[in-house]
Amino acid sequence: MRIIKQYLNLSSSCRGAAVALGNFDGIHIGHQKVVNEIKRIAENLKIPSAVMTFDPHPRRFFQPSAPPLEMTPTHVKSRHLKSLGVDIHYVMPFDKTFASLVAQEFVEKVLVSGLGVRHVAAGYDFVFGKGRKGDIEFLKKSGEGYGFEVTLVPAVKTDNGKVYSSTVIRKHIVEGRPREAADSLGRAWEIEGEVVTGDQRGRQMGFPTANVNAGVSIMPKLGVYAVWAGVPEGKLTKWYKAVVNVGRRPTFDGEGVTVETHLFDYSGDLYGKVLRIAFIDFIRPELKFDGLASIKAQILDDCRAAQEILDEVPFNDITASLK
Repeated sequence: MRIIKQYLNLSSSCRGAAVALGNFDGIHIGHQKVVNEIKRIAENLKIPSAVMTFDPHPRRFFQPSAPPLEMTPTHVKSRHLKSLGVDIHYVMPFDKTFASLVAQEFVEKVLVSGLGVRHVAAGYDFVFGKGRKGDIEFLKKSGEGYGFEVTLVPAVKTDNGKVYSSTVIRKHIVEGRPREAADSLGRAWEIEGEVVTGDQRGRQMGFPTANVNAGVSIMPKLGVYAVWAGVPEGKLTKWYKAVVNVGRRPTFDGEGVTVETHLFDYSGDLYGKVLRIAFIDFIRPELKFDGLASIKAQILDDCRAAQEILDEVPFNDITASLK
């Protein structure tokens, strides 16, 4: 899959695709319907399939001081789109210039002059352009004038009739419900980041932890989770059962949010590596303890609980997209 981060002066091989439009944060089951539809259209037209997303997420651009909300940073979106069989990932830099484009300019400058789109698909709620004035009907009228087709992909609903929604999935995550998030994503929700040096308290208690810099990802409810931890080994990722604490460490300094992961059956050096953490289930909220002995006893209980959960959710059952 090719990743293209501009729309100007593209070669002919990077133009003329069938393009799905949207933020695609999470690439949940509803998003996957849009992706599969653009792939079907592209195959019928014998042209490349493509997905356009925006970096940063427009909400982060307009509200830079707000807490992070992205479930899938751009490089993670690319990984998932590649696994879904997309040919091109257009990553549009959402800066001041791009944000100032009105709907007509987005169509003319980006879709037509820049990408030379042959077909466009979008979900029922897609809006674009300054002031969010462009919608699917605007795209259809524009397509008639510029010679591209437009497909509206209707809402995809759960078995109980609710629409798959990034907003709802974020709510599951921040309220500590990773199983419900996974039901809508079609896979376990992940964060990832570089393992950085911590204060070694876990190692001193016999439970070495990898301290992960999670970057701009949305933070889940504080507490302890059963997770699968993905360690890079060459071009592959090897997965280990693990337990993670997302918290402020109230027993100690209580400053800042840390993501501390204890991998079972792993003894290598993780510093400097990018660790993937797939959240499976919530074990307990963050607690304050009266001493190291009570902390160690609780960690043992947490490890046992995580092992039991992960024995019931083997790695192969999480999702094929955790490759």
